[in-house]
Amino acid sequence: MFNFFKRLCLLIFFLLLSFDVSVCLSSSLGNFKFCLDNNKIKNFTVFPYKEHDQSYANDYYKILNFSVQNLRFTEPNIPKPIAIVLPKTLVQLQNSVACCREFSLEIRVRSGGHSYEGTSSVADDGTLFVIIDMMNLNHVWVNMETKIAWVEGGATLGETYYAISQASDAYGFSAGSCPTVGVGGHIGGGGFGLLSRKYGLAADNVVDALLVDADGRVLERATMGEDVFWAIRGGGGGLWGIVYAWKIQLLKVPQVVTSFIASRTGTKNHIAKLVNKWQHVAPNLEDEFYLSCFVGAGLPEAKRIGLSTTFKGFYLGPMSKAISILNQDFPELDVVDEECREMSWIESVVFFSGLNDGASVSDLRNRYMQDKEYFKAKSDFVRSYVPLVGIKTALDILEKEPKGFVILDPYGGMMHNISSESIAFPHRKGNIFTIQYLIYWKEADNDKGSDYIDWIRGFYSSMTPFVSYGPRAAYINYMDFDLGVMELISFDDDLVKARVWGEKYFLSNYDRLVRAKTLIDPDNVFTNQQGILPMSFASSNAKELLSS
Repeated sequence: MFNFFKRLCLLIFFLLLSFDVSVCLSSSLGNFKFCLDNNKIKNFTVFPYKEHDQSYANDYYKILNFSVQNLRFTEPNIPKPIAIVLPKTLVQLQNSVACCREFSLEIRVRSGGHSYEGTSSVADDGTLFVIIDMMNLNHVWVNMETKIAWVEGGATLGETYYAISQASDAYGFSAGSCPTVGVGGHIGGGGFGLLSRKYGLAADNVVDALLVDADGRVLERATMGEDVFWAIRGGGGGLWGIVYAWKIQLLKVPQVVTSFIASRTGTKNHIAKLVNKWQHVAPNLEDEFYLSCFVGAGLPEAKRIGLSTTFKGFYLGPMSKAISILNQDFPELDVVDEECREMSWIESVVFFSGLNDGASVSDLRNRYMQDKEYFKAKSDFVRSYVPLVGIKTALDILEKEPKGFVILDPYGGMMHNISSESIAFPHRKGNIFTIQYLIYWKEADNDKGSDYIDWIRGFYSSMTPFVSYGPRAAYINYMDFDLGVMELISFDDDLVKARVWGEKYFLSNYDRLVRAKTLIDPDNVFTNQQGILPMSFASSNAKELLSS
């Protein structure tokens, strides 16, 4: 198969390269730098070599690691880009792509750097690669007459929310809570958040986009075609080209919303009963209500070590109405006035942002995430209520590892009303809630990193009887390489292998994504270890199946 021989040649090339890597890299870099200079792109840094002093090396690693949010991908053994380019204009972005292609350098596109498996900062297939970092392309233009905003792909969610709030206190946008997350990857994977039960995902509220393709063309919705426009909304970030800007629909929010964070402790049996009641209540609340559930033995909100559950509630309306609803539907939670706060929508964004106490709305513009840690995550979708035995199984495991926890996010509302085929993100009606499994650790504990990863894998395995199946589904924005990755040398049909994880992320939408990839990027220029592959990577039998 062509792709096998291509990879075999790559392997031989890198074996030969190891005899004098510095000569090859220096030559590649020289040509690449000349191309950038020739196109008046000055804002870049290259891998530090012997001729560079320590100050230069420090600057390179400062830029490289600034947007790496998971410290697992800052380790010395992790492959480094030969250059990091930070284009400042659309033309510079186009020319950056052209220079990478001219010298056969693999491209990694980085917006906020929150990829759970580091795919925006790392190419782990042995190829020379360049990071195109979008952080300078972070402008947001808000038009309140049309209730539309154009958001450059390098903007963070915090920058986007801030810009909207400066234009109006009556409109917001449906996306995630972490302000340092980049718009590019977040929308590309769907983008779930506090307004999703009311208005759907971030990607559901995109009405147009400007996409730079592998040939450097700038395509809008009409010119990229509906199949590609469908794919870039929920089909995964960094795989279709580079989205220079998203055109988003602003969403009406009331002047007053209600927010609360309520932690509950007690016996394991008590915690199990609260979580059980939550799964029956939260997905069935009115669309204006969002109530998530965090469970672990070391949750910071509980201010103690030991099993607890924390409920984060957000209601598009006054506190009296929010408490009335909870008292009727979830009296066991016993939320009281003192735990709730009325505020504006933008203040609620700050409230749930994870920023330090006392943070202001203007702090949403800070794109550097403080207190970074090492972490590993996995995900599940739940389509049938988890029995008490399943909840207790999870609590037994969580009780033994204070660094681990789960986040349960409710579905229902608008998430059930939008078709699974509307955009590439397929997880709609039939899902009750999602599970995000997480374990965090600090540098001092990194010698136990493999143990922590084994723990979360074991936890995930133990939950198999209680979650979705046929296939067991996963969320692309919580990317998980345990589901499978491409290998440098493989005797398998690549596209058949990619289906293993592709169908878990995209269910029956996977085949349409392959066709869209074939249309927009037939040479697979934009890729990663869990990419969507074009039909050129498929056997003749697989091509017939996809074409039918």
